[in-house]
Amino acid sequence: MSGYRLHDTAALLAALVVPLLVALALVPFRTDLSATNAALILVVAVVAVAALGTRVAGALAALSAAAWFDFFLTEPYQRFLIAGRDDIETAVLLLVVALVVSQLAVHARRLRRTVITDAAHLSSLQGTARLTEDGRSPEAVVEYVRRELVSLLGLRGCRFEYGTLMGNLPRLQHDGGLWLHRPGRVTEYAGWPDGETELRVVGGGHYYGRFLLDPLPGPLPPEQDRLVAVALAAQAGSALDTAGLSHQG
Repeated sequence: MSGYRLHDTAALLAALVVPLLVALALVPFRTDLSATNAALILVVAVVAVAALGTRVAGALAALSAAAWFDFFLTEPYQRFLIAGRDDIETAVLLLVVALVVSQLAVHARRLRRTVITDAAHLSSLQGTARLTEDGRSPEAVVEYVRRELVSLLGLRGCRFEYGTLMGNLPRLQHDGGLWLHRPGRVTEYAGWPDGETELRVVGGGHYYGRFLLDPLPGPLPPEQDRLVAVALAAQAGSALDTAGLSHQG
C-alpha cells in the first residue's frame, strides 16, 4: 500500500517538474524554435510522465506543460500572458492534445498490465491442470496451489490443513469476498484482517481441508486475483476428490 502511495506521489511530482525542466531547456532556443515545435516537445514530456503515472498525473502534466509554455516560451517572457494570437492557439492546442494523449498513454499502460496479469493467471490455472492430467499426486497439486497463492495474493506465507475446521477465521469466499461469520454478527473486510484467513478446499461436494493464508497488512488484492485464488483452491479440491482421499462432510 505504501509502495502505491509512493509511486503516485512520485508521478505527481514528475508531472509538475518534468514539463518545467523541459521548458527551461528550451529557453536558449526559443527565438529560433517555432512555438509549434516547442509545444510538440512538451507533449512528448507529458506522454513520458503519463506512461509511468496515473490519469491525474497525466492531466497535471498537461496543465503544467501549457503553463510553462506560456511563461517561458511565448512573449512576453516570464509572465503568464500571451500576446500573439498564434501563440494563444498553440497553447490551447498544446493543452488539449497533451490532455488527450496523456490519457491514452495511461489507458495503454493499464491495458498492457491487464494483459500481463491475465496471462499470469492463465498460467497458474494451466499449471494446476497439467499436474492433474499428468497423474501427479493430490499432495503435489496442493503444494503447487499453495505456492501460487503466496505469489498471487502477496502473502507472507500459506499452509494447507487437511480435514479440520478449528477456530472461527475470516474466510475468502467463492465470490472473492472476505467475510467473518459469527453468531449475530457478519463482517466484510476491505483489507486483510489480523491473523490467518481460510480458503476452503471442496471437491465433489466434499470438504477436504483449507488453505490458511498469512497475509501482510494492507488492502485486499484486486478482485480478479482473489477469484483466481478461489479457482486454484477448487482445482486442488478436484484433485483430492479424484484421488478418493478421506474427507470431512
